[in-house]
Amino acid sequence: MLGTTELLLLGGLALLIFGGKKVPELMRGLGQGVKEFKKGMSDCDDVMTSNNEALLSNEENVNNIPLEEKDCSNNVEQK
Repeated sequence: MLGTTELLLLGGLALLIFGGKKVPELMRGLGQGVKEFKKGMSDCDDVMTSNNEALLSNEENVNNIPLEEKDCSNNVEQK
């Protein structure tokens, strides 16, 4: 993580390179980009959570099948 001195140095450098009028626009764009990234990550997390819940419910359904229906190895002919 950057310390206070490093942040001030980077801010001063950005001010010198881009000028006083351009820096707020750049920061606004950066903020919007971070906001969209967080929204995308949240959506991805929601999808993963719903998929996990669906998998767990399917696993519970499989575990409720009687043993004789679940174990098909007795029906396989060995050569």
